[in-house]
Amino acid sequence: MVPLKTAEDLKSIRKAGRIIADCHKEIARRITPGVTTLEIDRFVERFMMERGAYPAQKGYKGYPYATCAAVNDVVCHGFPDSIPLMNGDIVTIDMVADVGGWKADSAWTYAIGTQTADTSRLLRIAKLALRRGIAEAVPGKRIGDIGFAIQNCAQQAGYRVVDLFTGHGIGRFIHEPPEILHRGSPGYGERLEAGMVITIEPIITEGRPAVQIERDGWTARTVDGSRSAQFEHTIAITEKGPVILTRS
Repeated sequence: MVPLKTAEDLKSIRKAGRIIADCHKEIARRITPGVTTLEIDRFVERFMMERGAYPAQKGYKGYPYATCAAVNDVVCHGFPDSIPLMNGDIVTIDMVADVGGWKADSAWTYAIGTQTADTSRLLRIAKLALRRGIAEAVPGKRIGDIGFAIQNCAQQAGYRVVDLFTGHGIGRFIHEPPEILHRGSPGYGERLEAGMVITIEPIITEGRPAVQIERDGWTARTVDGSRSAQFEHTIAITEKGPVILTRS
């Protein structure tokens, strides 16, 4: 059963989402060559705690950090570390904030220092794929409509979707039904209803979508070493259309 959220529930999730949005704005100012992802992780935890939120990823199934930090060929769930970021790197910072038991989730990919044309294009298409998916998140549509829009956007630009990882429902728990695939066929899958709150979080890669999980049990890296980018929002499905809850 997919838990549907009330208007009051959405207000609570939005509080968590706005804290995340504000945190990403601060990260964008701080994440430069020489900064480490461990420094960013500590900043995020402090930022949330000072605003009455808790970094819900920390401790989730034993995960030890407040954020996931995916650098270059790491697609997701990378551990923050003390290696300085270098000019030309890209890094995705993923976080979940909990305010009063309600959660919101968002990831953003940052280009470090000078961007090449290839980097700019990868990030632009990854953002566009997310927007195309969000546009399909309306009552009466199906999960396959979201996935098809994302997959089609990526493939038309010459990229692939890393389909091992999916979006999900969110609210009282980080992961709730339904599962949101980032590939699919129009008209297939579970029907979307007003009151659903989901994450849409496609990972777009320059190469093959195959990944391997490292010995830490979390870090997912592309097998061929290709880079990937990910942009994620928490979305409320309403009769008036999709509402982004992780935006200021």
